[in-house]
Amino acid sequence: MSCNYAEGLSPYENKGILGVPEKFDSNDKLNQKCVLLAQLVKDSKHIVVHTGAGISTSAGIPDFRGPNGVWTLEKEGKKPTINVSFADAQPTKTHMILKKLVEIKKLKYIVSQNIDGLHLKSGVPRKFLAELHGNMFIDECNICKRQFVRSSPVETVGKKCSGVPCAAHHVTGRPCRGRLYDGVLDWEHSLPENDLLMAEWHSSIADLSICLGTTLQIVPSGNLPLETIKYGGKLVICNLQPTKHDNKADLLINYYVDDVLEKVMDILGIEIPSYNESENPMKFAETAIIDWSIDRKDVLALEKTFKSKCKGVKKKRILIKTKRFTSNANDIEKSKMIKLEVKEENETKDWPLKPSDQEFIIDQKGSIVS
Repeated sequence: MSCNYAEGLSPYENKGILGVPEKFDSNDKLNQKCVLLAQLVKDSKHIVVHTGAGISTSAGIPDFRGPNGVWTLEKEGKKPTINVSFADAQPTKTHMILKKLVEIKKLKYIVSQNIDGLHLKSGVPRKFLAELHGNMFIDECNICKRQFVRSSPVETVGKKCSGVPCAAHHVTGRPCRGRLYDGVLDWEHSLPENDLLMAEWHSSIADLSICLGTTLQIVPSGNLPLETIKYGGKLVICNLQPTKHDNKADLLINYYVDDVLEKVMDILGIEIPSYNESENPMKFAETAIIDWSIDRKDVLALEKTFKSKCKGVKKKRILIKTKRFTSNANDIEKSKMIKLEVKEENETKDWPLKPSDQEFIIDQKGSIVS
């Protein structure tokens, strides 16, 4: 189904850097980095997660720029061998972990570039989710801009009219003469205003931004995590391929996001919920009108918080390099990519995090001790 979505987009040549080789941390280094990430999560008060196609590959939905991504293979005249339909795909372990972190008020917001609807299926409330590039399971009115959940994925992409009348009167009691359009952006479309505002403000307020499964190549989505750094917060990037912001990250993890977050949840002692079909709003969309619009009250409340915390604060200057990635390992590898550098086994006592300030410490054998 990712292939069908990609084919429905307008022709566009500049799809970013494709097919860069994937990297994997060693088991020892991965375990150490997960302890660091768990400590950052534990200590942070306003966490924002930025998600890309890489968090949905374990659900059978191909990514776009990976070695076996839709656009990578497209250049070779091929298609992915695994391509689960959007209708059949279920939220991954990562989706369910993020939902749990939202429920326990540890994760304040999710900024997603994905159109697959898996955050919606997982049961994450709209209040905690920005869908910057749209959603295959959402219709939007061309006049009042209200959004409604569909029971099946749209058959078109690029904000095309379905001819169905707006259902706003079922929600507001006031009629609307608009018509519903698919909610998936094409290359030339502007990002949805309220989603972008919420994403920008949350990213600025955040003391920790975590990027999962995205190469951060598409702007402005890919530059939003930098707002966290500009206001003094920390940045963690977890991805198999290099990203254009790796050298700005406080912690860089090269491994599968499901495995990373599972380790972090185990360290924190938080149970990972299973996917529950009864919490999927799409199951009720056939018989009920389900409003998926961002509440204007939430936008105004966040704006007030943003101004109180960030107005008048001098932002750090960050140089955004435009150098293209290459497949040459020497060009990709940076010795100083990770500011919270994980030491080798015989140097574990020299952690950047002071032992007195952290709950989780790795002993000389690499084991986690409290």
